[in-house]
Amino acid sequence: MGETFQPRRLNTPLDRLVRKQAGRRSLTRTERKHGRYIKARPALGRTDDIAFDATLRAAAPYQRRRSEKRQRLAFAIEKSDLQRKVRVKKVANLVLFLVDASWSMAVAERMNATKGAILSLLTDAYQRRDRVGLIVFQKDRATLVLPPTNSVSLAQRALADIPVGGKTPLSAGLLLAYEVLRQEKFTHPDVEPLLIILTDGAGNVSIGTLPPLEEAHRFAEMLAAENIRSVVINMEHAAFDQGLAQALAEHLKAPCYTLSELKAENLYQAVRQEMNASRSTS
Repeated sequence: MGETFQPRRLNTPLDRLVRKQAGRRSLTRTERKHGRYIKARPALGRTDDIAFDATLRAAAPYQRRRSEKRQRLAFAIEKSDLQRKVRVKKVANLVLFLVDASWSMAVAERMNATKGAILSLLTDAYQRRDRVGLIVFQKDRATLVLPPTNSVSLAQRALADIPVGGKTPLSAGLLLAYEVLRQEKFTHPDVEPLLIILTDGAGNVSIGTLPPLEEAHRFAEMLAAENIRSVVINMEHAAFDQGLAQALAEHLKAPCYTLSELKAENLYQAVRQEMNASRSTS
């Protein structure tokens, strides 16, 4: 099933994002008038959820120059002084693995590391609302082997026997990932998913009329247009690397990692590093 381990907590600094609903995992900003008030920022014309303490502090230095207004008011406040509350709530994480299960020398290592990382992440996610899913692609299709779940037992059954071998329908995998994540964002709008792609980037099967790599890059750009965070794990041996995984990452607007030794702990650390990284677009 793959080597498992006791994972570290995935405390993601998503506080630069804005959410509408609550979760149990990572702290994030929320626009609802619920959650812990941690600081204030200029209201910029908005008048809801005003932070009165911060507004008074912002207006205090200007009281002398507002002496005319203070003839009628004990304390003069102008619109430019208004401060809104910044609140945080805990939200859930979703990690979707997209794994190349086509024939290669490294397919066994790739699947074992992926299974181990998934089960370890699920152990950490128990009773939290965090979920993990898995799509594999091989032969002429992509398959959602593990729909997003937080059930360790369900994952163990789904991961027990995954077919491998055949060609590399990379574009089919990317399209299925796009469809799954769009549905997840619709049904769980509070969750920001993370897509982890394990591949050498060498797709050789199309599902349409475009050449395989061009088609795969088109679907990668669709994922990027949806602002879906992605990470590419380059599975090609360094001696044979033609830069295809890096090219895929560029179309995804995602980082590309090369793991010298693909074990579950290494893969988990790569996921953790990305989830802890501040988004440059935030």
